[in-house]
Amino acid sequence: MDNETTHNNVSKIIYGNVDDFVFTQAVEYLKEKIVVMPDTYKQLQEEYKSLAFSVAGYTELNILQEFLIKLTKAVEGGQTRQTFAKDMNTFLEERGFVGINPSRAKTIFETNVQTAFNVGHFESMSTDIVKKMRPYWRYETAGDGHVRDEHAVMHGKVYSASDPIWDIWYPPNGFNCRCSVVSLSKRQVKEQGLKVEDEPEYTLNLETGELSPSFPDKGFSNNPAKEKWQPDLSSFPDYLQEAYKARVN
Repeated sequence: MDNETTHNNVSKIIYGNVDDFVFTQAVEYLKEKIVVMPDTYKQLQEEYKSLAFSVAGYTELNILQEFLIKLTKAVEGGQTRQTFAKDMNTFLEERGFVGINPSRAKTIFETNVQTAFNVGHFESMSTDIVKKMRPYWRYETAGDGHVRDEHAVMHGKVYSASDPIWDIWYPPNGFNCRCSVVSLSKRQVKEQGLKVEDEPEYTLNLETGELSPSFPDKGFSNNPAKEKWQPDLSSFPDYLQEAYKARVN
């Protein structure tokens, strides 16, 4: 399969079309993840979780590694979720494990693939020239009846590309999240009459009547792209420091 065919097939998985830069960064993001045990993953602080990979219910590193390998190959080869699930189940069943059901395969596949492509998209929007031409970002949900209320509060909100809101609210913001971020020029913001926000969104607690800042789903209040590209090694747990150094050397 040539590069153009691979790129076109993978682009159809989630986004429909992505440029070569986004595609390349998405693949690299998956290749650089560190496999850890589920218990270890749960104990990681949120900002470290984007660097690690695990699947609940599996406690053998070779099984976890195979999950990651097959996910990465699916992206590189433009494979569908169904192909990923079929290949993974063959591997599991040959070793005496029960295969993953379609619902779980969907969650594992789409959450990881969308995260990878969002990392690539973040990098493409964050270059100096793009930020100069398109200095604003808008949060968009899928806009249908399946959007979570917590995510819907952010729909259509526009912030500066450098606003710290994107350290928390950069998608995916939950399992099976379909939200995205698009960049806008000053002209677009003006012509569309958009308001550039400078405060986070707030949610009303119906029981107490209090307003509190809105957050993504538990475990997703971080920007995987920023952690991937600008990690603060001094704050990493020792074993994660060593694993990170090993993967980039």
